[in-house]
Amino acid sequence: MQTVAETTTPLPKPPILREDILRSDLYAFLGSLLAAPPTQVQLTQTAGLTGDDTDIGQGIAALAKLAASRNALAVRREYDALFIGLARGELLPYASYYLTGFLHAKPLARLRGDLARHGIARNPEVKEPEDHIATLCEVMAGSIRGTYGTAAMSLDDQAAFFAAHIAPWAGHFFTDLEAAKGSEFYAPVGTIGRAFMAVETESFRLG
Repeated sequence: MQTVAETTTPLPKPPILREDILRSDLYAFLGSLLAAPPTQVQLTQTAGLTGDDTDIGQGIAALAKLAASRNALAVRREYDALFIGLARGELLPYASYYLTGFLHAKPLARLRGDLARHGIARNPEVKEPEDHIATLCEVMAGSIRGTYGTAAMSLDDQAAFFAAHIAPWAGHFFTDLEAAKGSEFYAPVGTIGRAFMAVETESFRLG
């Protein structure tokens, strides 16, 4: 998956802390599940995950159990019902919609401005607007690792991006996903995302 594209020449990457690698991996994992339904290979990989006693860990354990008992076609049908539908899915996973009630609104314009300032451009092959939750997760993952041709974002820049474009609505979206009528496989994805957003919010608050 690549919903955004790098626009600058890659620079040497300094070492990344293990905790930041884990953060990046979790953002990337959420982004991949929300950008498109998982393949059978991805389901098999997910079934091998284990969790701990934290909210995130319990969500991962529940998701792994479901991944072991679902096939790709069933999960694709659930994904389509949740996010696509005949006219629209049960949920609209866009910042503009959650913050204003409309698509393609001011939150998207502000996001595009910030992405441009960080040298991150839209992938022209992707039709979804950039304020899709999957894209925002991908941006956070890449910014932590420095995969957009620039060095990794500083923690202050990560905090500012998170506060401007993710914190105001993503927790609500993941809570809605967790409780959605058509959400079975994706319910623990909501649990993981909701808990992770809370951890990120608190971590950035403490600095």
